[in-house]
Amino acid sequence: MLKVAITGNIGSGKTTVCKIFKSLGVPVFYADTEAKKLYYDADTISAVESAFGNHVFDENRKLVRQKLAEIVFHDASSLKALNDIIHPKLMEKYRIWMDENRQHPYTLHEAAVIYENGLEKQFDAIINVSAPENIRLTRIKSRDNSSDAEIKNRMKLQWTDEKKNMLADFVILNDGKRFLIPQVIEIHNKLMQKNIQRNES
Repeated sequence: MLKVAITGNIGSGKTTVCKIFKSLGVPVFYADTEAKKLYYDADTISAVESAFGNHVFDENRKLVRQKLAEIVFHDASSLKALNDIIHPKLMEKYRIWMDENRQHPYTLHEAAVIYENGLEKQFDAIINVSAPENIRLTRIKSRDNSSDAEIKNRMKLQWTDEKKNMLADFVILNDGKRFLIPQVIEIHNKLMQKNIQRNES
């Protein structure tokens, strides 16, 4: 089985692309969704409280993610501190999930910050979903009701599309001009063939 990562900057349309892969029978591990679940874990809550203080929690000691986001998306060192708490736990969940899906030719690990967190060597191939910044900005504003300043602060913490496209094994262009399904099918077929060649070698 091949371990494939699918990445792309905020607003690039990774979720839409993943749905197409899922329709082809490919299992998808949604890292951001699984990471959010960790904030209900007692050990994670304690670690976040130690790193950021109790002011990021409400009166019931429930994490207020907006307060945490206001800190980490404006300060790279705070974001790294949070990633150091979350990512080891998240990758353990991913390893368990991989064991449960090892019968498939390949699986997808969906995450926005594969390269930023130095995770690229853990995968057999990486797909980058690429979209122009103005399109991404429009998508995020309609989805999250965030201000331009908030969105651009988050964008600054991610590598540029150009850099990711150069490093990725495959690039899917989601610019509203090119159809997504043919691009996904082409990559799917190449990954299926790559898995066959690996098994034969």
